[in-house]
Amino acid sequence: MNPTPIWNKDALLQSPLFFPLHPIISRLGTTGFPTLQDCNALLDGCHPAIATQSGHLLRFVAQEYGKLAFEAQYEPRCYLKGEVPTRADNWHDLLNALVWLTFPKAKAAINARHYQALTDGRKEASRSERGAVRDTNTLLDESGVVVPYADEELAKLLRDFQWKELFWGWRAEVDAQMGFYLFGHGLYEKALNPYIGMTGQGLLLPVEADFFGWPLEQRLVHLDKLLADYLSAPAHCLSTRELAPVPLLGVPGWAADNEDSAYYDNSAYFRPGRCR
Repeated sequence: MNPTPIWNKDALLQSPLFFPLHPIISRLGTTGFPTLQDCNALLDGCHPAIATQSGHLLRFVAQEYGKLAFEAQYEPRCYLKGEVPTRADNWHDLLNALVWLTFPKAKAAINARHYQALTDGRKEASRSERGAVRDTNTLLDESGVVVPYADEELAKLLRDFQWKELFWGWRAEVDAQMGFYLFGHGLYEKALNPYIGMTGQGLLLPVEADFFGWPLEQRLVHLDKLLADYLSAPAHCLSTRELAPVPLLGVPGWAADNEDSAYYDNSAYFRPGRCR
């Protein structure tokens, strides 16, 4: 039997990688790993209430095991009943719950795309597309990082893998006109113990320059809507190439070592590009 994981609320609130979850983490207690009941208590405090796109109010429920009927499997159960299977004393599932509480519209959009892909079997030719939709949504759900930007040149540098120029040469501009908000709960789990090589899958979203001066919770609500709108559009999420790799410990201020320009010369981490 696995031991109960250690809960260190203060450490999470001090981590720059966890800053999108700081508002919801601050509402949790300081002793004991958060329980299913704690997560549902946070849900009860949400106004408006969080619901799936099918209209069911969200609830975190105990994980069921064994061979499950289609309706009882993860995505269908969430879509059809609003129930999110959640294992006790499990970082992965706790972080999934915290992302639901922070980006509810986006998570509901991902769930709806999964359910649609699983149930739409009417067009034989669409099978490969349905697979790509699920692959892209899964990659974002597990490893995604939302990248709002107000300067197209910064976005181009990121897409072109110009890491040193972006994070060092344009450091002040990145700080003022680009943001990095972890979304994937699997990525948050990795961020519990950051390491060189940790990479997110970035979805770049244009915003107005004044976005970066808003309070954090206002920014999160806006990003949630932008992300949900993107995910809900049938023309999107058709290829994982819509996501751009982001070496997260290159983000200014996210690693002590990246205050030195030589840090960005590590080509094993800051890779020059991928075949197109």
